[in-house]
Amino acid sequence: MIEVIVNRPGFEYDIHSLVKAFFPREDVSVRVREEFEEAARLRMSVILAEDLVTAKVLEDGTEKAQKSCRNDLNDRKETKTRMKRLIYRLLVAYTGQTLPWGTLTGIRPVKIAMQLLEQGWSDTETEAYMQDYYLAGREKAALSVRIANRERQVLKGINYQDGYSLYVGIPFCPSTCLYCSFTSYPLSKWEKRVEEYLDALFRELEDAGERFRHRKLNTVYIGGGTPTTLNPDQMERLLDRIQAAFDVSHLREFTVEAGRPDSITQEKLQVLLDHGIDRISINPQTMKDETLRIIGRHHTVEQTKEAFALAEEMGFSHINMDLIIGLPGEGYEDVEHTMQEIAALGPDSVTIHSLAIKRAARLNLFKEKYAEMGLENNMQIMDMTAGYCEKMGLEPYYLYRQKNMAGNFENVGYAKAGRAGVYNILMMEEKQTIVACGAGSVSKRVYPDGRIERCENVKDVASFIERIDEMIERKRKLLED
Repeated sequence: MIEVIVNRPGFEYDIHSLVKAFFPREDVSVRVREEFEEAARLRMSVILAEDLVTAKVLEDGTEKAQKSCRNDLNDRKETKTRMKRLIYRLLVAYTGQTLPWGTLTGIRPVKIAMQLLEQGWSDTETEAYMQDYYLAGREKAALSVRIANRERQVLKGINYQDGYSLYVGIPFCPSTCLYCSFTSYPLSKWEKRVEEYLDALFRELEDAGERFRHRKLNTVYIGGGTPTTLNPDQMERLLDRIQAAFDVSHLREFTVEAGRPDSITQEKLQVLLDHGIDRISINPQTMKDETLRIIGRHHTVEQTKEAFALAEEMGFSHINMDLIIGLPGEGYEDVEHTMQEIAALGPDSVTIHSLAIKRAARLNLFKEKYAEMGLENNMQIMDMTAGYCEKMGLEPYYLYRQKNMAGNFENVGYAKAGRAGVYNILMMEEKQTIVACGAGSVSKRVYPDGRIERCENVKDVASFIERIDEMIERKRKLLED
């Protein structure tokens, strides 16, 4: 346990995120109080005065490091920035380590670079700003600018005001993975309620389609869960309803996340092709059978290869594959083996995820058990995966971060020319309104002035079914003119 006290409210979240980035495996408590309370081995205090910010680290009651900087409490934004830089430098001095992204703890670092470039800043000026203001490493600042430039190219021609995107959530999976905290329900336990769920979802889709009939639909993404847990007839009806409720004549992209290889069949893939959908994800996460067993994925490496070969043979023109770095027991050689296997398949795009240990995931609930196996990620592994993607002809095109990521790194999407996922960029950069339907989905309305408002659907499937009228009304209020 690491106990942190701060003398003023409103800064707890920022302090917690930054301290947690340095100590990802420790529980961190941040409270507004004047004195320490818990018997923690490691303690920190942050004192915000009118003209000074002071932070110190104590280990077993002995002061180990202290730093101060000037402050202006009248400017809250600047106070937060100075405080975070101060804490960062304090913890660098105490731990002897730096963080790849410096003080940046949010999930959208590329959004910062994008905004500066759109204001006319040069690549060099933007990189320097991210290094100086956020203390980001040179490599990460350069990566942000590189991706922001590619995103701007991909999004050319997208009308942010008249266009919108649609997300459809199918919250069922063959099994729940060890690291998963998404809205996901094992099909074996929920199979009898899938039809009820679809009935509710169809009502929500039809209402949303009517509300947005005057706008142009640019991208559709069916995610989950694992959408291909639906049987062929259910998938057929879902796609029929979407294409009947929405004008799809302006679509730039329609993606179905097939995800789990053990949910993919020729009949299901044919349904997708029959509806004009040829962009799918087949997500192995790793190409090591032992790890697949540990994380609770009930398929084999061979099944992944078979599913990929089937989709390719049937004519899918864009196949994405997702991988996770930092899984229990996997080191550099394991990840390199996975990259070699992926390179042999030759997907059109690859997303490299750094494992994020979510609070609700089984991996977090039993973290001591899995920590003994090793949860390894480092710059060498990330550089190696980037190198393999480059050899495959894949360039980085979007990036996002999550809390408690292994090694404090990032998730990066790589794609061949012309194969970048448009929906992924729109979602991360928050450039366009996204209408989201299904349990656990979040709709976002982006206004012309950049303001963003959200409404969330309940995550629980049973509650979603019972409260569908409420979910529809929430969305109506968000999306009404």
